Amino acid sequence: MAHRHTRGLRGTASLAVLALALTACGSEDEPADPPATSTAAQTSIGTRLAVSYEGGVAVLDGESLEVVDEFESEEFTRLNAAGDGRHVLVTTSKGFQVLDTEAPELTDSVFEAEAAGHVVRHGGNTVLFDDGTGKTTVFETDALAAADGELPEGTTYTAPEPHHGVSIVLEDGTLVTTEGDEESRSGAVALEPDGDDWTEVASNDQCPGIHGEGTAAGEVVVFGCEDGALLYRDGAFEKLQAPDEFGRMGNAYVSETSPIVVGDYNSDPDSEGYLLDTVALIDTEAGTLEPVTLPEGVEYTWRGVVRGPEDLAYVLGTDGAIHVLDPATGEVTDDFPVVDPWEGPEEWQNPHPALTVHDGTAYVVEPASQQVHAVDLTTGEVTASVELDHVPNEMAVALG
Repeated sequence: MAHRHTRGLRGTASLAVLALALTACGSEDEPADPPATSTAAQTSIGTRLAVSYEGGVAVLDGESLEVVDEFESEEFTRLNAAGDGRHVLVTTSKGFQVLDTEAPELTDSVFEAEAAGHVVRHGGNTVLFDDGTGKTTVFETDALAAADGELPEGTTYTAPEPHHGVSIVLEDGTLVTTEGDEESRSGAVALEPDGDDWTEVASNDQCPGIHGEGTAAGEVVVFGCEDGALLYRDGAFEKLQAPDEFGRMGNAYVSETSPIVVGDYNSDPDSEGYLLDTVALIDTEAGTLEPVTLPEGVEYTWRGVVRGPEDLAYVLGTDGAIHVLDPATGEVTDDFPVVDPWEGPEEWQNPHPALTVHDGTAYVVEPASQQVHAVDLTTGEVTASVELDHVPNEMAVALG
């Protein structure tokens, strides 16, 4: 299949046992998760950024990037914004540990999980998925900040089989969650609350290797498949077939004000490493999926795509620049040099340049120089940089 190729304008400016299952797993967010454009998350002390490194987590001031405090943790952790503008969830062997970026304090509060996985924020709820048990935990996002050091009350759902999965709760209370087992994943099911139980609304088993989640405009949910994508809207599922026999999308980069989803895309089942040179553009209104090849020499990993101002997509390439992609046209319209050129990681957990965004500012980790940079996405200007005492790995902004 010949993919549309666009060439941009040059600008001026968890564990070991789950390593395979978690490959190319964004921190939904989730960025990976994956991350949608967010409004300003302001606590009484301003925006805070959490940065993980081997054996610890640092809390940085979101404007100056000054290190506010550091906390010892496990050798490898993952970071996800809780969504209340104050807390970040640190994935450890015990579960989702609560990091208070305002205090700051790595608290003793833990949402227990055998294998903590995806964190999803949507519609006033934060949703946690435990890969080790298949258990989904849902709590009101604002309740975490109001719980005064305690864990907020919530509801749960446990899948028939444990698997590397993800769940989301829609504004009407519908739970949309993946299905699978320890060996494979096949699709998703939509459930509505029925007292202390759940009743099935719809299901679909035509999404092999289902992974990742994002919500576009109109509350259309999208999951990635090994042969396309799976949409859920208006009480029904819809499969979008990839144009290639193998056309894997594993992470969805969304804005909840845009109907177009940007996904990572791989058409080679025998490819090695974690670098990709193509993205998938999914129009949730038209029900289409189109692969678009990035300009020559630009490759990225699942950590390097975000949505930002004007619902544009921003791709951190191996050439060291942030490339501005218009999802409506597939055109790369600008690029902002930020870090030195880099190579892909040997293992997905290994530190490599990563990108996250908040309120028009992109944060970039550069492990080779042990630096974190802040970039104004409207101008491409690097507004702040800091050199850490440790090699930075993952990031999470205390989104609200």
